[in-house]
Amino acid sequence: MVEEAYLCESDNGKIIRHLTWPLLSVAILTSFGSSMAYGYNLAVVNSPAEYIKDFYNDTILERFNQSLSAPHLVLLYSATVSVFAVGGMCGSLLVGMLVAKFGRKGTLVYSTLLMLLAGLLMGFSKVLHSPEMVILGRFMTGIHSGISLSVVPMYLGEIAPKNLRGFLGLVPTIFICFGVFTAQVLGLSELMGKEKEWPLLLSLIMIPALVELLFLPWFPESPRYLLIQKEDVAATVRALTWYRNRYRSNIQMEIEEMQEEQRSLASLETISVVQLITDRSVRWQLASVIIINIGMQLSGIDAIWFYTNRIFENSGIPGPYIQYTTVGTGAIEVVAGLIGTLTIERLGRRPLLIGGFSFMGFSCAGITMSLLFEVPWMHYASVACVVGIIAGFCVGPAGVPFLMTAELFTQSHRPAAYIIGGTLNWLSNFTVGFVFPFLQMSAGAYCYLVFCGICWIVAIYAYVVIPETKNKTFMEISQMFSSKNSARYHTSLNEVQLKKFKGYGTLENSSTHFESSRFF
Repeated sequence: MVEEAYLCESDNGKIIRHLTWPLLSVAILTSFGSSMAYGYNLAVVNSPAEYIKDFYNDTILERFNQSLSAPHLVLLYSATVSVFAVGGMCGSLLVGMLVAKFGRKGTLVYSTLLMLLAGLLMGFSKVLHSPEMVILGRFMTGIHSGISLSVVPMYLGEIAPKNLRGFLGLVPTIFICFGVFTAQVLGLSELMGKEKEWPLLLSLIMIPALVELLFLPWFPESPRYLLIQKEDVAATVRALTWYRNRYRSNIQMEIEEMQEEQRSLASLETISVVQLITDRSVRWQLASVIIINIGMQLSGIDAIWFYTNRIFENSGIPGPYIQYTTVGTGAIEVVAGLIGTLTIERLGRRPLLIGGFSFMGFSCAGITMSLLFEVPWMHYASVACVVGIIAGFCVGPAGVPFLMTAELFTQSHRPAAYIIGGTLNWLSNFTVGFVFPFLQMSAGAYCYLVFCGICWIVAIYAYVVIPETKNKTFMEISQMFSSKNSARYHTSLNEVQLKKFKGYGTLENSSTHFESSRFF
């Protein structure tokens, strides 16, 4: 019998679900191999920024006998930072095609090859005097991150029982934060933050990719993918038996729930992005995914990660202490990520999302105030506000949007939803990464008020529109949204159901039956 790592009882008290070692292992493995690489790449260019600029300038001088001007150098470095987001956007666009052809697990396995190649390009860029290799490597790491940021939560969400979906869905968030922290620690001048070692620092992403490539193929594919899309019942039973405790987990009940979802779909074919956009029965789900994914990046978190050292420098932190202050913020990220992961099944998705964005908004306003008032102790307030932004983000907004994208849609709609949410997420990431240096030069301290406003708008939207999805099946969540998507029809529909089912049940039962058959 598979040893249990964690026990959690369902609402009715009859079915006990388990976080078994196979479930925990695959969550850690995919998060370490894919999500951690994303966090690492977000922060790794921060510490060696000046060395990379010097390398660019020296190479251009060697090739053309002419140095780059300061604005052109800033532009080239900003392109190096933001091309990561361009790659991420391209990767997001490929998600639907890849998961349909290779499955969830297969897509993650094959995408690690991109990371291995990118690590080689960046590692040998200085030896071969090629800035193009750095930029191409960053682009390829972005493609991998764009794929993995969508597929990892999709995979974990589909293999998890409903009452552990939130916990497993936020495990990648911990590793994203840990990746950022690792990049910050290794970027210290005492370690690898040196002129000669920055190419090696960039290429270390090969290690988690190699670990994932070696071990993930031994784990089963998503049971939902095997049953609903491949219609392979035997493989589904084997996968569920692997991920569950066969002696205590009711595998038959889970298969029946998947078959109910399968029957509810008009077609087993995965719908396209255009079909999803034009499908009025999921318009509120789609609007929610769009808003929280855009808000996740336009909250200003990427400006903090990409340009932490510059922000602290402008805040008046003494130069020798900046790198250690940055590492301290990374440690807080990891702690905040752990808090979010360990509390999501108790508090729910909405409180973490609303609270995280609200706290980020207050912290962004606090940075503006600390930079405007030139008081000796104000730079400490600036550091505290940066920590507040990072902590607020890692508690909820860092992982909940990807988790909710998996939860708000059924199997046929899910890949297209991830394409839309991921593309907008990365487009916003690119916008912030590329524009922030120029916005900071033109607007100064007031640039953080833009992020403040966006955070509060998203928090208000989540409070008004998005329901709690904790411990709900995918079909139950879809039915919760069906009332919003078809609100104008409710009065007439209820009247029809009262007439049709007179004497055969309650209004509530009738309405549920009708909505299920009409919209799903």
